[in-house]
Formats: sequence, structure tokens, C-alpha cells
Amino acid sequence: MIQSIDYYAVAPLLVLALTAGAVLLLDAFLPRRPYARPLLGAVTLTGVLGALGVVVAQAVRAGDPMRTFCVPAGLPGPTRAGIGALDIGTLASGPGGPDGAASALCSFVVDDFTLIFAGLALAAGVVVVLLSMAELSSGDVPVGEWYFLLLCTLVGAVALPASRDLVMLVVALELVSLPVFALTALRRYDGRSSEAAVKLFLVSVVSTAVMLFGVSLLYGMTGTVYLDRLAQVLRGPVTEPVAGPGPGQAVSVAYASTLQIAYDLPPVLIVAVVLVIAGFGFKVAAVPFHAWAGDVYQGAPIPVAALLSVISKAAGFAGLILILVAALRGQVAVWAPLVAIIAALTMTVGNLLALRQRHAVRLLAWSSVAQSGYILAPLGVRDDEAMSASIAYLVFYAAMNLGAFAVVMLVSRRGAQGGLDDYRGLAFRNPAAGLALAFFLICLAGLPPGLAGLFAKIVVFRELVDGGGAWLALVMAANTVVGLYYYVAWAARIFTPVPVTEGAGAPATVGGAPTGEGVPSAVGGGRAGAGPPGVGGGPAGEGIPSAAGGGPAGGGVPPAAGEDPTGAGAPSAAGGRAGGDRAGWVPVGVAIVLAGVVALVFSIAPQVVLDLLPESFIASG
Repeated sequence: MIQSIDYYAVAPLLVLALTAGAVLLLDAFLPRRPYARPLLGAVTLTGVLGALGVVVAQAVRAGDPMRTFCVPAGLPGPTRAGIGALDIGTLASGPGGPDGAASALCSFVVDDFTLIFAGLALAAGVVVVLLSMAELSSGDVPVGEWYFLLLCTLVGAVALPASRDLVMLVVALELVSLPVFALTALRRYDGRSSEAAVKLFLVSVVSTAVMLFGVSLLYGMTGTVYLDRLAQVLRGPVTEPVAGPGPGQAVSVAYASTLQIAYDLPPVLIVAVVLVIAGFGFKVAAVPFHAWAGDVYQGAPIPVAALLSVISKAAGFAGLILILVAALRGQVAVWAPLVAIIAALTMTVGNLLALRQRHAVRLLAWSSVAQSGYILAPLGVRDDEAMSASIAYLVFYAAMNLGAFAVVMLVSRRGAQGGLDDYRGLAFRNPAAGLALAFFLICLAGLPPGLAGLFAKIVVFRELVDGGGAWLALVMAANTVVGLYYYVAWAARIFTPVPVTEGAGAPATVGGAPTGEGVPSAVGGGRAGAGPPGVGGGPAGEGIPSAAGGGPAGGGVPPAAGEDPTGAGAPSAAGGRAGGDRAGWVPVGVAIVLAGVVALVFSIAPQVVLDLLPESFIASG
């Protein structure tokens, strides 16, 4: 059997893969000159924009969904005891196509569902590449490897929503996850990054093992990996009589189907559903699989944290929706209550943990966990339109969260330690960044003028109430009020003037933190004077990092956690990073503008997002 390949259908993947190869070759042969780093970033950005352009061209194209890697129609399916062979040609087109139409089963389908998630991943990828250009403008992070791994992650994020069989789904999900481990650990000589990479690796390995166990049970029950055929087997009648207990006796077809579905499938099926949901729960940081989020987000470079919060999360939700809606739609009574309980726990625990945070990235990490609960909530009601509400909320959330991470990176590059107090008075020192961050936080909280977040929550509330999930809507309402506190508290700090130190006049600030006694200094990122230990745990006084090399200047006390002991990655007024900081402000500023424009458009005309969502998403494979 020879499968034909529709190269236009897989064109975004090809563009990203070719760009990844080009980046590696350029990194190997380009001389080590100052222009090499921005050149590799420009090549990567061009590749991502090219793939996004292809996705847009596919979206405006009229016609049926594109399919490739297909099994020819008419090929007989597997035979299972009590359930006869399934003929592929007898399967309906599924939720996205005309009923009763014969179609082949395909592993890769480009439909509305695929295009929305691919466009979201690539648009977010543009912002992440811009943040990466700022991160790599100076320091010893290997540029070629960074951009190669980032492009590989985007390949998986684009391929996953197009997957229509279990094997491709798992492979694409791992292609999203595996490069992130290395991206997290590429910042060498940083113990916190190494710790975050190990934690992320262990969590991902466990989640993959759990999910594969559930997938193997699904395959064992149905004898197929295709999502459409799997759904057909689980809800279809037997096609052949089953032998009865005695000679010449036969059990009726209807009775055999009811007997087998009622007594053989549910125990194993329930276990398979629980394991698959647990596996994806790790990927999207849903409770009780959330413990890794805070440490990993804080230890990873900020572009990687942004990637985890949007691109990786979107890929995880795409896979979960495909499994639940395309393959297990007939078992909604089994998984809907479980998803509703997980959603309620996730939004509650995420908000409660965010209340305690005093570090900006950790607060965004736990608020991201709470946002996962809001995205999961519509899937916990038995309503065919629930998927639209989850996807709409995910689109709104992506723009707002990426913008917040971009401003956090801008502040962190000016010598701040990452605490919320570093943002005190930001609106007076940098009005553009302060207003942008305040707007993103207000959007995430769902308050005017951030109507994007408000409209997203209204869409979810309406879906929960219409779908019979009133109790879940009440839980979400209570959590929305809790979330208002830490978002508004952070936004209030932005407009709070920095207090004048007694006897010292107005303090000089570096990225939002006043310099002087007991506060972070711009020299080497350490402590000046004899103040108390820093946010990261670094001691003051003797052994502070020196301006020249960033290493200990006195008694050999190690630098604060999260700082680079070599001085290569620490903000130093006398080191070479100052020029890199100036070069890095441009891409970060562009990223803030892009995210701000999108969030502003969503706030002015939020109905645009819902208008882009068609009534039916998932086409048959």
C-alpha cells in the first residue's frame, strides 16, 4: 500500500523543519561575530512568520478539510471477539463532515480545529522568538541549539491538533515536550535552571508513561489507533451473530452488543479514560498534577516560561480535546464529571497559591494553573458547544499572558530581582511598560477596560449555565473574585510611587528596585552595603559579586540563587551585558506592542474571536 502525501497540508511543518535545519547549519559555519546572534534570530523569526502565513493561506482556502497519510477506503478493519470487522468505507465523516459520506481514515487532517490551534501556536511563537532574541543578545547560551529546539517545539505544537490517530498524537505531544527540557537547562552555571529542567523532565516522563498506559488500553479494547474508528467501535453494534451456549443456538446481535458494551468495556474503559486525562493533566498543570509549575516557571528562562504557559498548554488542551471529543464522545457520561471536578480543583488551588506569591514569575505560574481550570470548565458539561468556549478562552488568555511575560522580561533585564516590589512605581519610571503591564493584568482579572478577559469569562459562564453546570459556574465566580485580589494588587504597585529613603533623598532605581543600603545593586546583580539577604537568598556584605567578573569579591560566599556565578548572565554595569541589554530592549518592546495590540483589539471587539470559531471544528480522519 502506497500513501500519497499532500505537501500543502504539511507545508507549515516543512517550513519550520527546514528553518530549524538552516539555523543549525548557519550556527555551525557562521563566524563568531556580534552579528551572528541577531542573524540567527532573524532567520528563526522569518521561518515562524512563513509558517504562520501558510496557515493563514490554508484558513482562507475554500473547500473540504485537507487530509494526508490516509488508509484507503474499503480496507477492512480489525476483527474483535463479539464485534465484527469494521469496513472503513462505512464510517461516517464524523462531526466535521457530512453524515453518511464514506471516507478514508487519515492520520493528518487540516480542518478548522487544526488551523485555530496552529495559528495560535505560531502567533505565540513569534512573541517567544522575540523574547528569545532579547534573552540571547548577550551571555553564553548556545544560540543555534536554542532556536533549533524552539522550532522543534513549534513543529510538535502545529502537528498535534492535526493528529487523528493515537500514535501521531503521542509523538507530536512528545515533540512539544522534549525540547523544552533542554531549553530550560541551556542557561549554564545556573543551578535553579538545572533544577527546573530535572523537575520538568521527571514530570513529563511520568505523565507520558501514564498517558501511554491509557492509550494502550484504548487500543487493546478497539484494535485501532484512529480516533474516528475508535469512537465507532466503542459506540457501534456488533455486525455478526455471536455463538450461543449450545449447538445451533445464537445470541441476537443487539443482545450481544449490549452484553459486551455493558459488562466488558466499562471497567477497562473507565481506567483508560482516567489515565489519559491524568497524562494530559500533567501537561496542562491541572490539579493534582500541578506541583511542578511554580519551580519550573521560576527556574526557566522567561521565554521558556512564556512558551510553557501558552504554546505547551495549548498543545496539551488540543490533545485532550481530540481524545475526549473525537474519540470518546460516546463516553461523555464517564469523563465529564471527572473533568468538572478537576477544573474546580485547578482554578481553586491555582488562585490560592497565587495569593501567597511575592515573585512575579511564580505568580504568573500559579495564575496560569488557575486559568487552566477556567479552560477545562466547559469540557465538564455535557454540551456539544463546550469545546468552542474552551478554545475561545484559550485564545484570549494567550494574548494577555504573553504580554505580561514580555513586560516581566523587560523589567528583569534592568537588574531587578523578580519580586513584585520591583514593579513599584514602574508607571513613573517607564510609563509605556507600566501601562502595558497594568492593562494585561486587568485583562487577566476580567475588569474594564480589559474587556477581553471579561468577555472570555462570560463565554465560559454562559456555557456552564446552559450545560447544566451551575455548581461549577458558582465555583468559577468565587475564584474570579479571588483572582481579582492578586491581579489588582500587582497593578496597584505599578502606580505606587517608590518611598523616599530617610536621609538619602530620592533613591536611584535600577529596573524598579532602589539601589543603596540593603537593596539590589546594579553592580554584578549582588547586594550593596550591609543590607539583609536578597530575594534569591544571596547574602549581603562580604562575598558579594564584583562588578568586573560577577564572582565573589570577598570571603567566597556563593552568589544568590538564580544568579550566574560566572557573571556572564548577571546584569553588570561594567560588563559586556550592558550593550546586550540595550540590544535586547528592541525585540522585547516589539513583543509588548504585538501582544498589546491583540489584547486591545480583543477588548474593543471581543466578538471577533467567536466569529472566527466555526460551529463544527473536528473533521473526520
